[in-house]
Amino acid sequence: MNPEPSPLVVHLTDDAATALFGEDLLLALQIGDCVALDGDLGAGKSTLSRAFIRALADDPDLEVPSPTFTLVQNYDLKIPVAHFDLYRLSDPSELDELGLEEALADGICLLEWPGKAGRALPKNRIEIQFQFASDGGRDLVIHAPEAKLARLRRVDEIRRFLQTNGYGDAHRRHLTGDASNRAYEHINPADGSARLVLMDAPKRPNGPPIRDGKPYSQLVHLAEDVRPFVAIGQALRQRSFAAPEVLAQDLDAGLLLLEDLGEDGVLDAQGKPIAERYRASAACLAAIHDTPFDREIVIPGGHRHTIPDFDRAAMKFEVELLLDWHLPWKRGGQSATAEERSRFLAIWDQLIDELAGSDTSIVMRDFHSPNIIWRDARQGHDRVGLIDFQDAMIGPSAYDLVSLVQDARVTIERPLMDQLMADYLTARAKKPDFKEAAFLKSWAIMSAQRACKLNGLWVRLKERDGKPGYMRHLPRTLWHLSVAFEHPVLAPLRNWCIEAGIELPESPA
Repeated sequence: MNPEPSPLVVHLTDDAATALFGEDLLLALQIGDCVALDGDLGAGKSTLSRAFIRALADDPDLEVPSPTFTLVQNYDLKIPVAHFDLYRLSDPSELDELGLEEALADGICLLEWPGKAGRALPKNRIEIQFQFASDGGRDLVIHAPEAKLARLRRVDEIRRFLQTNGYGDAHRRHLTGDASNRAYEHINPADGSARLVLMDAPKRPNGPPIRDGKPYSQLVHLAEDVRPFVAIGQALRQRSFAAPEVLAQDLDAGLLLLEDLGEDGVLDAQGKPIAERYRASAACLAAIHDTPFDREIVIPGGHRHTIPDFDRAAMKFEVELLLDWHLPWKRGGQSATAEERSRFLAIWDQLIDELAGSDTSIVMRDFHSPNIIWRDARQGHDRVGLIDFQDAMIGPSAYDLVSLVQDARVTIERPLMDQLMADYLTARAKKPDFKEAAFLKSWAIMSAQRACKLNGLWVRLKERDGKPGYMRHLPRTLWHLSVAFEHPVLAPLRNWCIEAGIELPESPA
């Protein structure tokens, strides 16, 4: 039997600190969490609850009445919240009538005076005990299952990181997360100064060894901590490209406080590409690829980051996602035969051989709409803000152009795709050693490589990780594969796909 984890103890100096903790608590909770708030009158339970609900509503003036007489107050927010006050509860059985179980099914419950509930509360609840402290503040003693307690420890660690760096009174709001272990927050300083962004990226845990004793992240050269982000961002800024400045850092904890480049992107309100912004992004990308980068970068503190190569092993391991996930899904569970796998990998060995002597540069890896910030007030390449570049490699420059013009998450119609290709090629042609025909061949190969990876990845996210939403991109990335097949160098792979039964649409619809 596992021992109960040690409680988390948080000291709060006053009501303002209690309200901030209520806001921070929002960043740690998930649907289905029940938070039992226990303590004497005036200890801060209602202060915390009001701050939590107002933060979730993003409305500091929202009326949050005490549910003392109604027993429960429900808030229909982006995550529903039920605020219970059980002080007047006559019998624990009344909780069924109040709808506790239903509220937890699709929302979060904050529950004051939990002692009145007897054994009716969920066993996996979060218990917060409010205790008066000798300095006039209060101590919170928090008990919870380890997985929930880990979330609470992390938000407390971030608050202490902000305090250390002069932003202890800042208001935090969730910004976004991605398919990795990274999350982002908006940090709003209490003095009204410019908003910042916090990157929360704890060191990536190594998965099981898959090949040659290495986990997946090492095989395909994914960043395992925040140091590559700091290094690549520093190199970009030194070359006058718009990567966010790092204002504070705890490299071991995986916490970075960053300049906020803004919220505008390259898509309109309907999620369609804005041609002017995409064209400016293509010009910026051409400039990046025409700029030399040192392979080894030294960042403050003396850490050295070596930009890895986009090598044969990484390319082949990524395309195998098509074999391992897409093909069995397409065939109702039937895997590729040994002969099919052997032919597929042999074809890719030949295609990678064709890349010999191709134009190489730093490869940002995911140069597409989610990672491009539009800065309308700036000029030239400074209009194109760059984020999410920690997985950068040295490899065929064509890969980044594929990422842009064949955006995995947004349909770039063929006329705009062709325009972006022409813009990029015109910019690169100013260099006398740039060979367009060789570049277009490498573009087709890298287009197929990226499409094979993605068409397997969407299925893996659905089947293994329980994230079916990514499957909406599948028709688009299958179309991208068919576009790559227009180049004659891809004929063997095209024939393999046809024989394997992989359907290639003529459009992204």
